[in-house]
Amino acid sequence: MKQISVVEALEAQSPRDAILVQAWIRTKRDAKGFSFLEVNDGSCLKNLQVIVDQGTPGYDQLLEQGTGASVSIQGSLVESPGKGQKWEVQADLAQVLGTADPETYPLQKKRHSDEFLRGIAQLRPRTNKYGAMNRIRSDLSWSVHRYFHEHGFFCVHSPVLTGSDCEGAGELFRVTALEPDRFSADPKIMEQDFFGKPAYLTVSGQLTAEVMACSLGKVYTFGPTFRAENSNTPRHAAEFWMIEPEVAFADLSAIIDLAEDLIKTVLGEVRTSRADDLELFARFVDKGLNQALDEVLDSPFVRLPYAEAVTLLQEAGEKRSFEYPVEYGMDLQTEHERYLVEEHFQRPVVVFDYPASIKPFYMRVNDGGETVAAMDVLLPRVGEVVGGSQREERLDVLRRRMEAQGMDIEEYRWYLDLRRYGTVPHSGFGLGFERLLMLMTGVHNIRDVLPFPRTPKHLQF
Repeated sequence: MKQISVVEALEAQSPRDAILVQAWIRTKRDAKGFSFLEVNDGSCLKNLQVIVDQGTPGYDQLLEQGTGASVSIQGSLVESPGKGQKWEVQADLAQVLGTADPETYPLQKKRHSDEFLRGIAQLRPRTNKYGAMNRIRSDLSWSVHRYFHEHGFFCVHSPVLTGSDCEGAGELFRVTALEPDRFSADPKIMEQDFFGKPAYLTVSGQLTAEVMACSLGKVYTFGPTFRAENSNTPRHAAEFWMIEPEVAFADLSAIIDLAEDLIKTVLGEVRTSRADDLELFARFVDKGLNQALDEVLDSPFVRLPYAEAVTLLQEAGEKRSFEYPVEYGMDLQTEHERYLVEEHFQRPVVVFDYPASIKPFYMRVNDGGETVAAMDVLLPRVGEVVGGSQREERLDVLRRRMEAQGMDIEEYRWYLDLRRYGTVPHSGFGLGFERLLMLMTGVHNIRDVLPFPRTPKHLQF
């Protein structure tokens, strides 16, 4: 008896005897003398039809079950006389593994709202939409790893627990082993905590990835990051995944090229490998999805200095109303990013050379001292997907930047050592994995591309 998955059955090249299929019932229709089952095991979007004749061992037990029940089917894979499928399974033995009460099972054969499904994240991967989403997520993750492996990068694991704030924004989750009634910011109390100092969940693996790049040359880290940002928006979550390459001997231009090539390569690969799943999103979620993906894959990304971006937006603001008026020295808002990408250029845009005053300490100061070698990659529908920079490799300049921002130099002595001993130009970026998924699927809320979203006041599962 050979166990096969649903996708293996659907893609078979010839009939097969003595097979075993284990899956969940999606639909069941009883007729006189037999039952039709549509089953799915999560391996693909399409269901596999199973015919169970009256008299087949397990038939009577099966009659009492419906959508959501799990079954084990032994039988033969035969050509299907019906339309829409090449193969079906003729059952010789049907066994119910797990029942599902049809009166209380939440996923009936109808469309459910995203809001409803977020409340049952333990079951929503069984729906067509979220099953497809998780298969796309898996393939996209694998494509990212394959891309870096094929381009000579080493995968490194950055720590989740950290004592430093990479972004300097202060939006960190505090971690402590102290009992709540003993927790305090008092240094004497902190000395009694597990690490003897304040500890946080990381907002980025960048700083430690820089350490590894300055030894191994080309590295990347791909893992969870955390922001204690109280933002209930469709684009923000408290826990999300970041792809963060760091490259020694690379300048800003080199990592802009890397970001563009990475995005185009992985989107193109997954568009092919998960074509059926993506078609579901193009039909039912975003009818402009294929056009948006074409814009990313087929067009060179625009390179746009920040100052020019501000000028374009100010000129546009004379004819249209932005919620946030544009001024030089401000961070661009989502509405500004989407205007540049979707209306003005109608293709992806890389904005670079930002004012030093709005960027973190580690970004390389350009000649003149007013701007830093930073860049953001803006894509249609989601806005910023990548943020990166050439890192400041000059010890004296980096120290001045850190002192100006009131940082504890001694706490970052290890980081400054990279500049003391064999410093090199190096660059890197962070790519928001969920935002790339949002672009790929046309989904507009980050809660629907994360299997178990962590957002303000939401910590179920």
